[in-house]
Amino acid sequence: MRPIDPATLAGQHFDTVVVGSGFGAAFFVHKLLERRPGRVLIVEWGRHHPHDWQVAHGMNSALSADRTYRSDSAKSWHYTVALGGGTNCWFGQAPRFHPSDFKLRSRYGVGNDWPIDYDELEPYYGEAEAIMAISGDPDMTAIFPRSTPYPQPPHHLTTPDRIMKKAQPEAHFAMPTARARVATEQRPACCASFTCQRCPADAKFTANNGLMPTFGDERVTVALQSKALRYEGAGNSIGALVFEHAGKPYRVTGDLFVLGANAIQSPAILQRSSMGGGLTGKGLHESLGTHVEVLLDGMNGFDGSTITTGLNFGLYDGGHRSEYGAALVYFENRWTHGLRAEKGRWRQSVPLMIVTEDLLEDRNHVTVDGKGEAVVTFVAPSDYAERGQVEGLRQAAPTARTAPGRGHRLPLAAADRVASSGHVADGRGPGDVGDRLPDDPSPLAQPGRGRQLGLPDMFLRQSQPHGRRTVAARGGNGLKMVGSCTEHWDVARRNP
Repeated sequence: MRPIDPATLAGQHFDTVVVGSGFGAAFFVHKLLERRPGRVLIVEWGRHHPHDWQVAHGMNSALSADRTYRSDSAKSWHYTVALGGGTNCWFGQAPRFHPSDFKLRSRYGVGNDWPIDYDELEPYYGEAEAIMAISGDPDMTAIFPRSTPYPQPPHHLTTPDRIMKKAQPEAHFAMPTARARVATEQRPACCASFTCQRCPADAKFTANNGLMPTFGDERVTVALQSKALRYEGAGNSIGALVFEHAGKPYRVTGDLFVLGANAIQSPAILQRSSMGGGLTGKGLHESLGTHVEVLLDGMNGFDGSTITTGLNFGLYDGGHRSEYGAALVYFENRWTHGLRAEKGRWRQSVPLMIVTEDLLEDRNHVTVDGKGEAVVTFVAPSDYAERGQVEGLRQAAPTARTAPGRGHRLPLAAADRVASSGHVADGRGPGDVGDRLPDDPSPLAQPGRGRQLGLPDMFLRQSQPHGRRTVAARGGNGLKMVGSCTEHWDVARRNP
């Protein structure tokens, strides 16, 4: 990538002007270069921090996210302001959207339908997975039809994962991930050190190890430390972008403008451009998640090859989505809650994370203040997401009975006590969003719960829920909106 002084760009004209350099923007430019000739300008607020710099400094960016917005809420929003955006800080989880996610309104009467469906998007999923060399479970075709195989084989499952997969082959799979299962030309295999936000081995796909040829293309100019202020134009036509560098504004013109900042900065840019109103900035949200620990009886865990090994869809799709959010259950291969203290049993546990979808609510939104800075108002997750957490915890909680449709006892023996504790989520998601377990954990211990997931009696430790970032801004006014997929698996918009 050629260094350039952004001040020298003043008054220049580009065929395409892109704001942001994260997943959405970078993948858009990667494809654009195959199809559209001309000069491309990428305007990035942050600096370029190579992998070695991030590991040495213990951070993904010199500009912390909390310095880029204001909020009266205690909830924090984590993202990376640097070249590559969320590709730097994500953990590399890469499942696809469920086919029913695209038709939530039609099927279940809640949320909104997408204007496209899974089949239309599927070939592009394949292209993106090829770029990132995704490791995945071929058995997932039972839920997600594929036109191409996963580029890499699945990661090794833990012993509890293998038992779950045998009991629920239609619902339990190896987690698709951009943490390399086998070495590529650019990346070594995952080291399973559980520090994925800044992978010490550089095994996780990032812009630094996967997209630098795009940024270094002779047709592409990258303006770093350049904050997009506003678009200028008349009517439905945009003709220019004004950005700030070193405290001074500069103006460039273009034929095509692409807005690929994050869920907070994209609506702020639109509102500074007098393109607000309607749904712009409304519906900011995250999925809701809870850490749970299962203490096993005589079975060792933590023998997988990456940080998150299993993904269970037993509580995901179905008629319940008309009443409460779908739940994904992550089976972890890291000691989120620490190792067990009992002699000879330190590996006899399996951490889970129950993640439920949220609905978009206008009360959670992004505006700008009198100085034009982004202001986040986040009241709370929706009742729909909270009910999903309650039901997910109930159904994933104790049962010593059989798996769905099976007549044998699951061989995942565990203790028969249930309790909640105050373990704090450790930074996988954007921030804590409050305690979601009942004050009295006894409802979780009722017999007969959990048949869908098929987990036996267990000891639960519950952490404060946290979520993943999603794009929740409305595009328009001739702009191409592209979003950033960071912590987990999806991109969501208010009006996709």
